[in-house]
Amino acid sequence: MRFVLLLLWCLRWLPRSWVVAMGHALGTLLFHWGRRRVTLINLKKCFPLMTEAQRERIGRGVFRNLARSTLELGRVWYSPVERALDNVKLLDRQHFDAWYGKKPVIVLAPHFVGLDIGGARFSKEYPDVFSMYSEQKNKVFDDALRRARKRFNNATLVTRQQGLRPVLKMLKDKQPFYYLPDMDFGAKDAVFVDFFGIKTATVTAMARLCRITGAKVVPLVTRQTADGYEARFYAAWEDFPSDDVEADARRLNAFLEERILEMPDQYFWVHKRFKTRPPGDPSFY
Repeated sequence: MRFVLLLLWCLRWLPRSWVVAMGHALGTLLFHWGRRRVTLINLKKCFPLMTEAQRERIGRGVFRNLARSTLELGRVWYSPVERALDNVKLLDRQHFDAWYGKKPVIVLAPHFVGLDIGGARFSKEYPDVFSMYSEQKNKVFDDALRRARKRFNNATLVTRQQGLRPVLKMLKDKQPFYYLPDMDFGAKDAVFVDFFGIKTATVTAMARLCRITGAKVVPLVTRQTADGYEARFYAAWEDFPSDDVEADARRLNAFLEERILEMPDQYFWVHKRFKTRPPGDPSFY
């Protein structure tokens, strides 16, 4: 792990075009040595009408884009702050600014490949943002990740092990919450609702937090472009939460589906999104 961090530190000196090319080459290799099987299973479940060749083309793109974004973290983590994010745009800020400081805001950030880079730009512009993350087993990497996520504003990081109590407190203080709920965290505090037509364990915490704090949900989706990244805000969700937990979870998944169809090769398909199944259903993996 120390070698990987040293590599990222060194990559900050290289031209962007070199890092992009290295990322694409690395991703091509990892498609054969990494989570290819998981990725293709996910794509087959979500896009059954596509041909195998079409799904494989998307899968290759996922690995290329993900590897590129990982190598570009070297610039974000270690370049001087004033130029670390100069190729990352923050768009349609009016959707967030309309509520910032007036109400609690949950910034819904789905797992696209530019997630960390878009989050860094957001935190630089809004220093009181906080986020939740999972502690890493490797202590060296965990320390590096903490430093990287705090370098632009000394942001507060809440671990999943701490639960929602500190989240509630900071939301009530109107600190924006950069929230990443679109993964399989198990059946606890989740409901099974459709995601591309598949009953998928979907967390209900976002609706619950909104119900308790009165928070608005403002999505922020990061897209990887040819020469950088664009983190775009979307309009705050109206009439959320409802009195139907499953309908609220389905609304989250429907929003994800729309964004994924816009850039299917940038979603985090390497994750076992369907690992938790309804009782009696066999594993996909």
